[in-house]
Amino acid sequence: MDRGTVGSAQSGRLLVEVREEGPSAVVTPAGELDHHTADLLREPLEDCLAKGMKRLVIDCSRLEFCDSTGLNVLLGARLKAEAAGGGVHLVGMQPVVARVFEITGADAVFAVHDTLEAALADDSA
Repeated sequence: MDRGTVGSAQSGRLLVEVREEGPSAVVTPAGELDHHTADLLREPLEDCLAKGMKRLVIDCSRLEFCDSTGLNVLLGARLKAEAAGGGVHLVGMQPVVARVFEITGADAVFAVHDTLEAALADDSA
């Protein structure tokens, strides 16, 4: 597998790490994803898509909070990835984050996996 750090961004409340795993970009936000930090996730996701990486795996295991702005960032990335023939896979959501997806029904539009290994093994876009 190709493992290399592509980049990272951070503020006091959110750190975003990006690396390549084969055909996937694995994006790991850590901390709080909200109105104040959303661009720290949006920009790396858009950069991955601009570089032709159309399969995005978002490792949510270190995401402590996600509000509607953060949800919209992920939904926007999903639309762009699908338009390019790819998709967005979510991994390891903490209960507080999963609840936001359940309440809004967004969990039905994403491929959701329990582990990073399962997401990377999923053959769908």
